Amino acid sequence: MKSMLRGKDWIETVDWSKEELETVLEVAKYLKIKFSLGEAHRILQDKTLFMMFFEQSTRTRNSTEAAMTQLGGHAHDLTPDKMQISHGETPKDTGKVLSRYGHGIAIRNCFYGIGNKYIREVAKEAEIPVTNLQCDVDHPCQSIADLMTMQEKFGGNLKGMKCVVSWTYAPAYARPLSVPQGLITLLPRFGVDVTLAYPKEFNLIPKTMEDAQRFAKDTGAKFKVTHNMDEAFKGAHIVYPKSWGCHQHLKDINVPEADKKDTGMKILAKYKNWVCTEKRMKMAHKDAVYMHPLPADRGAEVEDAVIDGPQSVVFDQAENRLHTVKAILALIMGGRP
Repeated sequence: MKSMLRGKDWIETVDWSKEELETVLEVAKYLKIKFSLGEAHRILQDKTLFMMFFEQSTRTRNSTEAAMTQLGGHAHDLTPDKMQISHGETPKDTGKVLSRYGHGIAIRNCFYGIGNKYIREVAKEAEIPVTNLQCDVDHPCQSIADLMTMQEKFGGNLKGMKCVVSWTYAPAYARPLSVPQGLITLLPRFGVDVTLAYPKEFNLIPKTMEDAQRFAKDTGAKFKVTHNMDEAFKGAHIVYPKSWGCHQHLKDINVPEADKKDTGMKILAKYKNWVCTEKRMKMAHKDAVYMHPLPADRGAEVEDAVIDGPQSVVFDQAENRLHTVKAILALIMGGRP
C-alpha cells in the first residue's frame, strides 16, 4: 500500500502504479464506511480546492464539492466566464496563481485534442496537485469508481471476469471518448477480460488502444475488439454500453472542422440499432450487471426496462463517485508529507 501520495497529480490512471491505485480503492472503502456510519472524517480541514468546469456536470461537480465539504474543506465552483480564461489567461498563469491561494486544482475540459493538454499544462506550472475531472483522453474519477463498484459486486479478485465496453447510439455526435478509454486502460490491470465493441467509425485514440493491449499482456487478461454488439454481450459478467463520438475517425479521414457535425450525424444515423435491450442482456451471463456513468440517453442508448431493472447498478456507481474522489483528494491534498 502506497501511503505517500501527497502532491501527486491525478490526470490519467496510466500515470499511477497498480499499488497506488489499490491504495485509492482501500481509502475509498474506509471513507465509505465512515460516511455510512455518520462519522466525521475532516481530513482536509480548512483546505481549498479550485474546480474549473469547461462543461456541464451533475455527478462530477456534486460529488467533488460534497467530498470537499465532508472532508472539512471548501470547493470553489468555477467556469471560464467567472475567470480570466475567457479573456485569454494562459494555463501557466492560472496554475501559478491558484497555487498561491489554495491546496488543489480540479479541471474538467473534454474538448477533443485540447482537454488533456490543457490540464497537463496547468499541472506543469502549479505547485499544488491537479485532478482531472474528465478530459478528452481519460475520465479517471469515473473509471476508478466503476472498478470499486465491480469489486463490490463480484469480489476483490476480478481476474477472468468479462466486461464488455460497447458503443451505443445517441443522437449527439460529439460525446467524449474518455469513458471507454478510461475503462480499457484500467480494467486489464486488475485482470478483467475486456471486449471493446463499436461500429468501425467509432475507433478510439491509438495510444489508449496500445496501453490497453500492453496492460492486458502484462496481467494475462484478454483484450478483444469486435464490431458486433451481440457477439460482445455473449457471456459477459459486466455490460457497459455507452455512447461516444467518432472524433478519431473524423480526424483520421481529415474531415474539415466545419463539416464534422454533419458528417458525424450521418454516421450516427447508420447505427440506431446499437441499443442495450432486454434481449441483449439475456445474451450476457445470468448474473451480469448493467453499468453506465450517467446521464443515459433512455430509449436510445438503453431501454428503461434495463436501466431500471434488477441487473442495473448505475446508482451504486454514482454513489461511489463520492467515495473515490474523496479518497483521491484526501491522499493528494492531505496524506503523508
